[in-house]
Amino acid sequence: MGEPASKILDRGPAITRSINLNFQGDWGQANFHRIMSWLVQELCDRCGPRSRVAIFSMRGGGSEGVTLVNDGEMHIALGTPVALMGAAQTGEAIFNGQKFPQLRALAVLPQDDRMILGIDPKYGCRTFAEIREKKPPIKLVIGPDSPDSPTGWVSHRFLEAHGITPDLIRSWGGEVVDTWCRPEQCLIPVKETTSDITAAVHEAIMTPWWTNIIDGPRKFIPVPAEPEALEKLHKMTLLEPATLPAGYWDSLKDEIPTLSFRDFLLFCREDLPDDIAYLLTWCLVETKSMIESQYHHINPNKTPLGYPFDPVKMAKTSLPLHPAAERYYREHGYLS
Repeated sequence: MGEPASKILDRGPAITRSINLNFQGDWGQANFHRIMSWLVQELCDRCGPRSRVAIFSMRGGGSEGVTLVNDGEMHIALGTPVALMGAAQTGEAIFNGQKFPQLRALAVLPQDDRMILGIDPKYGCRTFAEIREKKPPIKLVIGPDSPDSPTGWVSHRFLEAHGITPDLIRSWGGEVVDTWCRPEQCLIPVKETTSDITAAVHEAIMTPWWTNIIDGPRKFIPVPAEPEALEKLHKMTLLEPATLPAGYWDSLKDEIPTLSFRDFLLFCREDLPDDIAYLLTWCLVETKSMIESQYHHINPNKTPLGYPFDPVKMAKTSLPLHPAAERYYREHGYLS
């Protein structure tokens, strides 16, 4: 039934007993599943011969890992964006007063993402002020306004901070499509020249989906966020103001202000055994080249998982570190 951990690898920590864990991935084809697959292999290589780790798919909008780990159904999960995930401790923002004090972090993994609004050029609107003034009858695709969907929840706050709501859009003669959670569900239909969708609010800006929408035949305009709105959003969502540089898309000639939607948080519960938490953290740092290499063919400015990983930044989590993870980072000089 397999080889003992000590016979497979002679570097780093090992757990001689066999373990059985549940990891929460994504819907099956995105970054969370890929990250979890890497960790499962590296972890099981260093554990007892009957070790088994299951990676579960999610069905909802992306936030269910918090409750599943808190309730003990899952041992490890990922969440994004990192700043918003930190509100699980305090019950702020998307968590609406519900607190999860048992959650602990293992690492931050990089993803340089933003939240933006793109709009069809036929309306002649290049700013939020022009949208509010002209009141175009847009057909907007946006995630659901639900705590189950961090993307959808933040998207609605993003519009509200700019003085725009679904009801207001409908009063202009427009339409709001808010039934889909996943980026590809929202964005792929928009790029088709036959699509009647004329505006989109979403993240995942590094994907070909956004490139096709902005630089493809439809030539959507990325609308700069307003500084006052970004200040409101920081208070409401804990997400920082950010920018997109000129040239990010071929048609983007000037830097524009946007809302940060950065990074993945890998987290567990405080009662995860110390040896497992320590070994996972060791794997995250010491075997990171195994996952980084899977993204090296992608422009580092547009990769869905950033590289190289910086262990110092990995240790700067929005939830308290698991004590064993903190011990690893301190022992290796990544945390002072």
